[in-house]
Amino acid sequence: MPRSLRDKAIWITGASSGIGKALAVALAREGATLVLSARNREKLEEVRTACLDHTSKCLVRPLDLSKPSQLEEIVKSVQEETGGIDILINNAGQSQRSLAKETPLDIDRNMMELNFFSAVRLTKLVLPRMLQKQSGHIVVISSITGKFGFPLRTAYSAAKHALQGYFESLRAELKPDHVKVTIVSPGRIRTNISYNALTRNGQPYNKLDEGQASGMDPDVCASRIVKAIKKERKEILVGGKEIIMVYIRRFLPALYHRLVTKIKN
Repeated sequence: MPRSLRDKAIWITGASSGIGKALAVALAREGATLVLSARNREKLEEVRTACLDHTSKCLVRPLDLSKPSQLEEIVKSVQEETGGIDILINNAGQSQRSLAKETPLDIDRNMMELNFFSAVRLTKLVLPRMLQKQSGHIVVISSITGKFGFPLRTAYSAAKHALQGYFESLRAELKPDHVKVTIVSPGRIRTNISYNALTRNGQPYNKLDEGQASGMDPDVCASRIVKAIKKERKEILVGGKEIIMVYIRRFLPALYHRLVTKIKN
């Protein structure tokens, strides 16, 4: 039977837009106590206003995950205000639109730092309280590019593959401590992720991909993720027909290698 999320303290990173924003509103409807984090306070306040239509408990904690020096103090204050995080949703991240041969190594490192190490860092800081309580749930928003490689996404795909391996291993380690881990791998969701994607010179892509424009509505995506959290699913794929590529890669690798270079952004 799916568990109730009412009054659960849930911290969402990357909550100012896209999947994070949709998750915040969906979880507010469940009666959760929310902590919303992202860099842009103004946008977070807008999300908070939408959430307060459904829950009376919603905190805004602006956070730049590229600046780890501030993280420990913020985690401490969030834990004190909430009495301990029950569910951590590592959603913050940034995509990529650049060829490997044209991308400087520092861009690759930045992609790994934000998309992989920041989630690991925050998890390590939140985890001790969960271990103390012998309960908790860690959710990581990965990507189908964590299941297979894709052109113009080399460092992004590498980071998502790393998330998959790390949190899958963490799930096995935490079983005796009753802390759950859910890995979410979205496909094409209709968000601004391509607008904010990094290009070879470190500037945003500022375009809406054709595939992204026809992607799944983020509210539908969020609804499926919430269901997965309530059922304590270990893993979930979310998206449209592009999800089939995960299975083609697994069962028909020769076909995958023919198709992957022909897929439009």
